[in-house]
Amino acid sequence: MKGGGRVAADSLSVAYGGRTVLRDVSLTLPEGRVTALIGPSGCGKTSFLSCFNRMTDLIPGCRVTGRATLDGDDIFAPGTDVVALRRRVGMIFQQPNPFPLSIRRNLELPLRELGVRKRAELDEIVETVLAGVGLWDEVKDRLERPAQALSGGQQQRLCVARALALEPEVLLCDEPCSALDPISSGVVEDLIAGLRGRYTVVIVTHNLAQARRIADHAAFFWLRDGCGRLIEDAPAERLFAEPRDELTAAYVRGARG
Repeated sequence: MKGGGRVAADSLSVAYGGRTVLRDVSLTLPEGRVTALIGPSGCGKTSFLSCFNRMTDLIPGCRVTGRATLDGDDIFAPGTDVVALRRRVGMIFQQPNPFPLSIRRNLELPLRELGVRKRAELDEIVETVLAGVGLWDEVKDRLERPAQALSGGQQQRLCVARALALEPEVLLCDEPCSALDPISSGVVEDLIAGLRGRYTVVIVTHNLAQARRIADHAAFFWLRDGCGRLIEDAPAERLFAEPRDELTAAYVRGARG
């Protein structure tokens, strides 16, 4: 995998029951880059994110219309292999969610589900992905200990390693630093920034300073007429320095939101 996958939305809308929470979003995310989704709570950012690995399937009464595509293929097309899709599109949640298993088993379990059985191969992947998130030296002598005994920041990095072990093309991150202390947040933030060029990364964040630091591209969402709308997207440097929409300008300077 080189550079990540091509992710796009075309007139994408999401409704829960009879209530539309996201309406008519068309957005192409730069391949192999970090895109930050910014905007106040309740404007549909997480709903948008969840479409791309069909986490929306798990929400009763959720209805998605329009198109969400990965490398040009409609994610919601009949017959889509959702398991294969979620291997290609990994997700990191707001709260670290390691399995109640050992550190090693957290990484081996999804690999075994994919048919990786040889001990040497498993060991190589475990070391590679833990080293890739800066955890190997911290945990190499306690791989059999419970993952939930790790600190919050270490747990979140383990979750990133677990996602990367499946060699995804896209990594979706839903406020991955919001539950962490500032030091752990900085470590995870640096890790995410370091994934550019190898993965297409989409991160929901309410931290505008964080978005400025790590994003190559930014998309601003706002609540309009009772549902989330995409107001503006652009290269991050331009959106923060010279936003074209008055709402965007007010939000990034802290006057709205």
